[in-house]
Formats: sequence, C-alpha cells, structure tokens
Amino acid sequence: MEQMQLIKRTLEIRKGGEKAALATIIRTKGSTPRKTGSRMIVFPSGRIEGTIGGGCGEAEVIAKAFEVMQKNTPCQQRVDLTKGLFFEDGGICGGIMDVFIEPI
Repeated sequence: MEQMQLIKRTLEIRKGGEKAALATIIRTKGSTPRKTGSRMIVFPSGRIEGTIGGGCGEAEVIAKAFEVMQKNTPCQQRVDLTKGLFFEDGGICGGIMDVFIEPI
C-alpha cells in the first residue's frame, strides 16, 4: 500500500471512529527491511494494512500496537534485528528500527 493511500486510510478510520494503531518507522540504523517513514495500520483483529518489513520484527510491533490500542497511549518500540533473524531468501537483517506507534 502506498504511503499516500495509507494516510487517506488513517483519516477514514479516524472519521469512522474505528479503533486501530498506526506504526511509523522513525529511525533506522544498519540493514533493515524498510526505511524511515514506512507505515503500517494495525487493527484489533490483527489485520494490517501496509508494512514495516514483515517477519519477527513486524510481529513485535503488532503486539505492542494491541497494547497501544488498549491503553489509548502512543509509545516508541525499538526493533533489534542484530540477533541473526533469517528471512526466507536466506538474508539477515542486521539493523535496528525505532517505531512510533500511535492510536488512531
């Protein structure tokens, strides 16, 4: 999903009163699957729109997004990919992403 579409979708969610959380990569260091500015919307059902890179790192952020939705309080989550996470293509991401997660 393109960033502009994701922003429009966020506005639709806010207007409709639907519960969700927006995760945005605000800083990266080293090799990461996505770069600063990448966004993902997480819904209470676990459904997502957009991506911040997939895999275990994205799963960590989704779990934190549930907490953000429940508490209705934003937070910052550090995703450390330096611990040798392997992806399907055999590559290893060896970086760190800081992700800001906010309730919509």
